[in-house]
Amino acid sequence: MNHDLAPDVPPAVAAIGHDGRIDIDDLLVAFADQQRRAGRKVLGLVMKHRDRGEGCKAAMVLTDIDTGEEYLVSQALGSESASCSADPQGFARASRVLRDALDRSPDLVVCNRFGSLEATNGGFVAELLALLGRGIPVLTVVAPAHVDAWQRFIGEAPLLPVDPVAWAAWLDAVLLQRDRSAEVPARVAPA
Repeated sequence: MNHDLAPDVPPAVAAIGHDGRIDIDDLLVAFADQQRRAGRKVLGLVMKHRDRGEGCKAAMVLTDIDTGEEYLVSQALGSESASCSADPQGFARASRVLRDALDRSPDLVVCNRFGSLEATNGGFVAELLALLGRGIPVLTVVAPAHVDAWQRFIGEAPLLPVDPVAWAAWLDAVLLQRDRSAEVPARVAPA
């Protein structure tokens, strides 16, 4: 993806670089709540783990930020399995939340992760591209193992620290630029 923007114009997409040491999902929920209390329309998905298994062995549930509806996105493979328990069909069901956001003019869409499915061109890749194509700000999370795939997918988007203040600054800058762009009158083509 090519971002032909002036250096001071932030792209409408950013990822939080996260190494798993803290519960990033609780921080994302709190951030989304804070932005909503400030009058912004925030939509999207956050991850909840029903148990705390190792890595992707934990039962994973995506929760719609707006409605609280839950989508089971993992499958029980047994304790001896070496495979990741991510369930592509569960992610496909949850993708409806991101597709529906396209028609709701949100100020921000939170996409729980750019993870192993997205790194291999699956998961929410189509939904992310559609949101970005409409200029809707997207905030996601990326683990160190997927940063290279994220950069290949998105290009020059910022990698933010695990700091809600930095996320708010990024979003404020993106929305300010969007508002300024909306104020510029459209040029009329000569007849």
